[in-house]
Amino acid sequence: MATSSRQSAGLLVFRGDPPELEVLLAHPGGPYWSKKDAGVWTIPKGEFLDDEEPLPAAKREFEEEMGSSIDGEFLELDPLRQPSGKMIYAWAVRGDFDPARLTSNLFSMEWPPKSGRQQDFPEVDRAAWFSIAEARVKILTGQAPFLDALLARVTA
Repeated sequence: MATSSRQSAGLLVFRGDPPELEVLLAHPGGPYWSKKDAGVWTIPKGEFLDDEEPLPAAKREFEEEMGSSIDGEFLELDPLRQPSGKMIYAWAVRGDFDPARLTSNLFSMEWPPKSGRQQDFPEVDRAAWFSIAEARVKILTGQAPFLDALLARVTA
């Protein structure tokens, strides 16, 4: 199976209705992100194999990163090409998730740099619900159009 680091799939979980609509965002784990906040949050997402369908991959990645599955009516959003060239496929889904129950999978990296020691860190170190206005400040710039797409879908 070939893998592609040029594509990711994720879920934009939302609750409520405009103007009280809220979205669930994830904060990346690891030492590089620990002190960063504005512009680094993301939809729960991850890379998937070239021969894998994006929606099942998005559901799998949500479960791995958040520690919980989610189901409902998945609304396909237009994919977004990131400044890095990576394509992100996303679906909006109405749901609920208690950020206090977050249980993320781990990744390993050398830390501190050049120490020769491997340490494990959660892929996601926290999650939170944000209003659309708050989410616009928190989310990675390249993913912000997903917020507009969600608003267009739920107000249509």
